[in-house]
Order: sequence, then C-alpha cells, then structure tokens
Amino acid sequence: MNERLHVGFVGNPNCGKTTLFNAYTGAKLKVANWPGVTVEKKEGAMKYHDHTFKLVDLPGIYSLTSYTMEEKLTREYLLEDDVDVIIDVADASALERNLYLTLSAIELEKPVVLALNMMDIVEERGMEIDLHRLPEMLGIPVIPVSARKKTGLDILIHAVAHHKTEGFDQKPFHYSKEIENKINELIEVLTKKVPGLEPKRWYAIKLLENDEEIVRQYGEYVHGHIDRNYENDIVRQKYNYIEEIMKEVLVNKEKKEASTDKIDHYMTHPIWGVPIFLGIMAFVFFLTFTIGDFLKGYLEMGVDIFSHGIFELLQYLRVGHVMTSLIVDGIIAGVGGILSFLPNIFILFLALAFLEDSGYMSRVAYVMDGIMGKLGLSGRAFIPMLLGFGCSVPAVMASRVLEDERDRKRTILITPFMSCSAKLPVYVTFSSLFFGKYAMLCAYSMYVIGLLLGILVAFVHSKIVSHGEDNPLLIELPDYKMPNANTISIYVGEKVKDYLSKAGTTIFIASIVVWIILNFGSHGMVEDMADSFGATFGRFLVPILAPAGLGLWQIGVMLISGLAAKEVVISSFFVLFGISSLTAPGVAESTVSMMEGMGFGALNAYALMVFTLLYTPCLATVATIKRETNSWRWTIGMLIFQLVIAWICAVLVFQVGSFFIG
Repeated sequence: MNERLHVGFVGNPNCGKTTLFNAYTGAKLKVANWPGVTVEKKEGAMKYHDHTFKLVDLPGIYSLTSYTMEEKLTREYLLEDDVDVIIDVADASALERNLYLTLSAIELEKPVVLALNMMDIVEERGMEIDLHRLPEMLGIPVIPVSARKKTGLDILIHAVAHHKTEGFDQKPFHYSKEIENKINELIEVLTKKVPGLEPKRWYAIKLLENDEEIVRQYGEYVHGHIDRNYENDIVRQKYNYIEEIMKEVLVNKEKKEASTDKIDHYMTHPIWGVPIFLGIMAFVFFLTFTIGDFLKGYLEMGVDIFSHGIFELLQYLRVGHVMTSLIVDGIIAGVGGILSFLPNIFILFLALAFLEDSGYMSRVAYVMDGIMGKLGLSGRAFIPMLLGFGCSVPAVMASRVLEDERDRKRTILITPFMSCSAKLPVYVTFSSLFFGKYAMLCAYSMYVIGLLLGILVAFVHSKIVSHGEDNPLLIELPDYKMPNANTISIYVGEKVKDYLSKAGTTIFIASIVVWIILNFGSHGMVEDMADSFGATFGRFLVPILAPAGLGLWQIGVMLISGLAAKEVVISSFFVLFGISSLTAPGVAESTVSMMEGMGFGALNAYALMVFTLLYTPCLATVATIKRETNSWRWTIGMLIFQLVIAWICAVLVFQVGSFFIG
C-alpha cells in the first residue's frame, strides 16, 4: 500500500532546516545564515519504501506565538493544513534555545520528530548529548542527522513513517496545577461553544497567553474565565523544564570555549566591527573586479569571435541588411555585452555565498543594530539591506521580518539604494573606461554611497514619520563553520541561472526594442541613429539630465532602457555606440576618445554611475514593492522619490566636481 504522508519542516533560523529539506528533495532553495530568507513555504516530494512524502519547508521561527509574519505563517499552516508529521529541526549545538519550539510544537497534538542537526559541532566542543534520555523526557523520537553531510536521513524519514503509523508516547508538557486547572476549564468552555476547534489544549494555552490573534478569534467565548495574563508564567515554566532536560542530557557543556566566541571578540566588536565589515566587502569587491575582469576578457573575446562568425554566416546566406543588423548589432551586441560580465557576477555571488554559509553575515546585522537604532531604523532592517547587495526582489520581500508597518515601508524605501548585482556591469564598464588604476576604488565607492545614503534617508524619514515601538534585534549568531560546497554550489548556481535567464529573456527583448527605436524613425529605417525614435526620446531628457553632466541623448536612452533591468543600461550602451568588445585592441581607448569628444569624461561617468545606483529600480522590483505594500499610491510615490534623489545626487556630484576640477 502506497501511503501519502504530509510532513512539515519547522525549526529556528539557521538550524539547517532548509539544507535538510534540500537533501531530501534536491530542491535548489536559498540557504542563508540569518532569519528572514525563507519567508514563504516551499514544497517538495520524495518516496521511501511504501510511502510518498510531501515535504514542506516552513519559515524559520523561535516560537508559535504570532509576533512575526514567519511565526504567523508557520502556525497557520500547521493548524489549517493536513500535516501528518512535524519534523522539528534543532541545532544540537544550541539545544537549550531550540527546545522551546519543540515543546510548543508538541502542544499542536500532531506527531513530532526531533531532528538533531549539527552534531559534529557538539563533538568538536567536547560535549555529548544523551540520545536515550532526551526522547524519554520529551516523549518523541530524537534522531541525530547531518544535513550538510547527508547522514542519518534514512533513519529520520523511517522514524517519521513509523511515528505516524504506529505512534509514540508523545505527551504535552504539564504546567503548574494553577495553569493546568485553567487550561482544563477553558477546554470545557471551548468544547461546548466551539465543538469543532482542535487542538483545544493549544488554543486554551494561547488564550491564557493573551495571544492577540487567538483572543480576537475566540476571546469572546471565554470572557470571564481568564483572570490575568499567564504568558510569563507559561514561558518561565517551559524554560525551567528545558533547564532540567539540559542538566540530564548534556555532558561536558563547559569543556572548552568555542572558537566562535574568540572570533566574535573581533568581528562583533562595538568599534572595529563596522570597519572590519567594510574591509571584508572591499576585499570581496577586489576579487570581483580583478579575477572577474581577467576572466571577462576571455569571454568578451569569445563573444566577439561568435559575433564575427554569425556575421560571416549571414553574409554567406545573403540575409538582408536589416535582419543582419538586428541580429549582430542588436541582439548579439546587447545580450553578448551582458554575458561577458558573467565572471564578475559569479565571483561576487561566490564570495557572498561563502560569507553567508560561514556564519558571518548575521554578525553584520548584529554590529549594525546600535547604529540603525540611533538613526530611527530597526536593526532587523539591515537584513534586507544586506540581501540588496544580491538582488532587490528578495531584499524587499525580506522586509517581512519587521513587525511595524512603518518600519517595513521605510526599509522598502531604502533597499533599492543598495548596489544589486544588476548594477555591477555599469560600475565595471565605466570605471574601467575612465578611471584606470583607480577603477576598483571608484566602483566600490558606489556600494558605500548606496549604504550611507540609505541610512541617511531612513534617518530623515524617521524624523518626519514616527515609527512604532522599538523592537530589539533578536538574531541568531550561528557558529562559524567551513562553508559547505553543496550549499554554495546551489546558491551560486541559482544566481548564475537567474542571470542567464534574464539575459535570454528581458535583456534579449530589450536589446531588440532598443535596436528598433535606434534604427527606425518617422520615415522608416534611418542611416543615422540621431534621426531615430530613440534619439527623439533621448533629446527630450537632455535638458533634465544636463545639470548632472548627462546631457547626451544616448545617455537618456540608456537610462530609459534600464527601467526594464539595470543590465540593459550596458547592453544599450554597446548597441548605441556600436561596441562589440571593449577588450579588443584599441576599442576601449577609441570609445573613451569618442565620448570625450562628445563632452563626456570621467566626472560625467561617475555622475552616471551615481544616477544608476539610485534611480528607479527594475520592473521586477517595482512589482514586488507593489505586492508587499499593497498600494500603488505608495509605490509610485516611492519611485518618484528615488528618481528625484538620483537626479539631485548626480547633479551635486557633477556640479561640485566641476567646481573643483574646473
């Protein structure tokens, strides 16, 4: 008989839950070392003997109380969906903290299996966990696993199937006599007034805790039966029991100091923490720029050879001039120009994945918490800001970790100021062309400017629009570990896949559109781009962009095209100026000479980089902002604000720079 089992994965952030889920399903999901990344449930499937499993990876949470969106989403899913078994993934090296969620999950009255992950760290610290006494005290199966090394997986899934079909002596934690009497009293009331409500004990406990959502739904039925808020008593009694468990099951807890604590003495230092972070990011950018540029040159050569080969083939086949120009000058020049930056993108995400999986990135949010708080922004806001260095879409979605609506919108407002990977080709191209040996420093400054301006805007916004009650940053600082090759390959592979997918869709279409508007005018196909529709659009923007040193119609077209995706700024640049490869002998020099002859020099290039950094984000980000805020008015207002900020900053850069240089 083929039985289908529905299994929900729960656990604290950074416990290795998503890595374990990936090991079972092969799903290529985002794995990171800070909370807020898995903000939606992910589903997968697998077969084991006579069972078919539907596996669901739920957001990382600390409890089943609806303080955050993740906790609310997870508990609603566990309560409303037909989940047969709950796999509670716990970090064995931080068992005391993880067990609070375990006790809460058992109260849902569904079969729970505890997966003890990261046992290797426990062994490294010279500690031992009594795997016989722990399941006795909890009343549930406890299975040691290693999500990274993929050990213990068969035993765990066997325990899940066995626990569902044959059961286990699973009993909920019992509180003091006073609280148990109150729980029983509320269960009797709920049985009479809401007979179909299950699990009644869990709802009774939440009513005693004065859980806002549960009280709103069922508080009227128990009015007069609850004399006070029992939340502190319930939490304290659970932790007292957890302390008893730890005394009985954990051996040699203080045998030696973890290396993590020694490293954190420097990495989370109140003074040196921020400079260390900036230094690490500078090193990441150094690798991205030097190694990436070295490899980029070879890729550009390949694109150039391919372009010439296609041109010769089209000539041999006697394809018409219009179609040949579209394919060679439009599609290959546009898409090929973007593909040549793949090494830079690869190096950037490889470095970021290394920092994430090693456990460092969460330290940055911790270090920045004090600074962010003084500037009127929750320390949690730095989590989506960090994600913004990769892509603005998941960064905006990660703002869900913020409880206050005004804090969420403030974070969404500034997140696009972070330098996402799509802006990297713009930085690399123009800094390499105009700043020579200072190119890397020039490009890195964009990351710093975006970060500082985002914090400044948040500070000003907090003075204009007051924010809610300050919530301290509660974030897991996972142990430092050697990054897992499989985790990194999944992360980097997905990012490269996304980049290539964008090159084959958005940038492909944008390249065709740009070619059309640059090669056709009111009288049909034109010989000179200056007579095209694109030139007409660009000239309309010239008076507006001129104070920022961007008074060329070609620049206007580039910036308009960048609304689709920021990479298109560079693909348009290649098409507009007829560039196939900047690494070809003499091409870079001739391009700079041509642009300088048009009045576009190094200062103009820097102003363009600043404008690209700050102006309206891509369409995918705009759609995400609308979905997260559920307001077109707020979204449009935000886009106008960012456009104005970009123009002001670019004007300041060019005008102040001209004053000193001129």
